Amino acid sequence: MPTVHDVNESTESQSQEIDSKYRLIILAAKRSKQLQRGARPRIDIDSTKHKPTRIALEEVVQGRVRFHLKIDGDEKAAEES
Repeated sequence: MPTVHDVNESTESQSQEIDSKYRLIILAAKRSKQLQRGARPRIDIDSTKHKPTRIALEEVVQGRVRFHLKIDGDEKAAEES
């Protein structure tokens, strides 16, 4: 299982649009709730062996989760690469 250090390195190298580890955690938490409510994983992973939080974090790190940034009332669409 990756450590926080591994996640930080892979996050910095693969998803330049996530500007902080806090945004990463918020995105993963929201995606985890979706998975718990029945959403299908967007990556190839055995969902019987991994918890929704782990699947969600991996989806965010791999750039499979779209999100929008809201800055001063304006919405800016942003996608992970």
